[in-house]
Amino acid sequence: MFPARLAPILFGFVLSGLMSLIVSGLSTFRAVGLVHGFPILWLGNWAVSWAIAFPTVLVVAPLTRKIVARLVRQN
Repeated sequence: MFPARLAPILFGFVLSGLMSLIVSGLSTFRAVGLVHGFPILWLGNWAVSWAIAFPTVLVVAPLTRKIVARLVRQN
């Protein structure tokens, strides 16, 4: 198990992995269709997408929290 202090990084890692898996799969399918070797092509695209998505999530998350905090009514 991981220490609780790593929770935000682990959350970003898992979230970016799942989101990039779904988006790269859909994008790959729309670009080439269900061709022979689709899973390998998809996984290659996913690896590149995840490599971009994970650091992006880590950088953008604090800004997103600030924006959401301004949009949400505080009690």
